Amino acid sequence: MKYFVIVNPTSGHGLGEKAIPQIESFLKEHGFDFTLICTTGVWHAAELAEGAARDGYDVIVCASGDGTVNEAINGIMRAKKAGYNGAAFTVLSIGTGNDFSGGTGIPTNLKDGLNSLKADKRKRIDLGLVKGGDYPEGRYFGNGIGVGFDAAVGNEAIKVRWTRGLLAYLIGVIKTVFLYYNPAQVEIILDDKETISQRSLMISVMNGRRMGGGFQMAPESHPDDGLFDLCIAETASKGRILRMIPHFIKGTQKTLPEIQMKRAKTVSIKSLDMTFPAHADGEFICLNGKYLTLELLPQELEIIHA
Repeated sequence: MKYFVIVNPTSGHGLGEKAIPQIESFLKEHGFDFTLICTTGVWHAAELAEGAARDGYDVIVCASGDGTVNEAINGIMRAKKAGYNGAAFTVLSIGTGNDFSGGTGIPTNLKDGLNSLKADKRKRIDLGLVKGGDYPEGRYFGNGIGVGFDAAVGNEAIKVRWTRGLLAYLIGVIKTVFLYYNPAQVEIILDDKETISQRSLMISVMNGRRMGGGFQMAPESHPDDGLFDLCIAETASKGRILRMIPHFIKGTQKTLPEIQMKRAKTVSIKSLDMTFPAHADGEFICLNGKYLTLELLPQELEIIHA
């Protein structure tokens, strides 16, 4: 088998570049036939992944964080839509959150990720497709979509340079509570059957389970069950938001009166007044969005997992 390894050298505040010797040593030691390329900018991973899939590589590996993973998934899907269906996918987790890995059973550290690559255990997972914002033609995602507070937190977390993972996102939460406090009145339609209208602090549409390196947005989600899991939060006071945070870390937020947990195959989110920020797998799809549609694509991607 031929492996195409995409490394984002800036992932994990530079851990990507530092990990290259370890990755190359392991792959050579175990006889992998591989090509390793570093990304040089935004959307480069998508171009590399699409090219690798078209060139007949059997496995595409992302040594990166969630943003680069998202780009690679989009590249694989572009090749698939053009008729190139052979490439499996996996991640060597060296990012800040590693949420895609954490929700799909891929190891969340480099050593275990390399060992799972060697073991070659596979399964198929669902993907999501979101249309709207800066991507009217659509962008694929593997872990989840965040609208409102969640997206604003991610924007603040990436500015934290001295730490990573859950702590960086907790700092982002504290900053966002005092910066982003004017959520939109939204209309959420699930499977064209159920409508929720409210001023929503946050809407998370999950294929995986967590965001921000440890916030359990959908603790009962399975990435291969053919359904999105939604966590919809009604607006709350600043103090109340801070008191809710431990529930999201433990995954017990469904017990809170402000929270609705739902499941659906299709979702539309429309603002009835002001705009909202939104992200896909941590990558912004809009800062001033008004309307998004989401569709679940069952069993769309083969992955190598633990």
